[in-house]
Amino acid sequence: MTRPTFAVLNGPNLNLLGIREPDLYGAEGLSDIQQRCEKVAAELDADVEFFQSNDEGALVDEIQARRDNAGIVLNAGAYTHTSVAIRDALAAVQVPFVEVHISNVFAREDFRHRSYLSDIAAGVIVGCGVDGYELALRRLASLIS
Repeated sequence: MTRPTFAVLNGPNLNLLGIREPDLYGAEGLSDIQQRCEKVAAELDADVEFFQSNDEGALVDEIQARRDNAGIVLNAGAYTHTSVAIRDALAAVQVPFVEVHISNVFAREDFRHRSYLSDIAAGVIVGCGVDGYELALRRLASLIS
């Protein structure tokens, strides 16, 4: 049996983790999250691939390119609340995905309370800090076991 591959996709401004509002998002950077996810993937006998872009179209292209993956962990950042294009790409590829938010979006501005993605997600993890990525990988793995 081949090892499943999970994609971890990150949207705008997540390249600034560790620098951007550390009181809200923590001190770990995206490379730290990648290392943590690689460790969890090894435990799950899976592979994990990372991608980050500030560009909505690049994220849509990446989602489409992942149509054969076992699952997607997606932190779409601000696009969560605005992007029909990302939603449509996720619906089109029909790959299970878990929506991740580092902060508790429901304790923030009202516009962050609406997600264009949640109703088609296999799960939503909110406010668990960067641990949410690890939880999302474990959730995806449970869906294929």
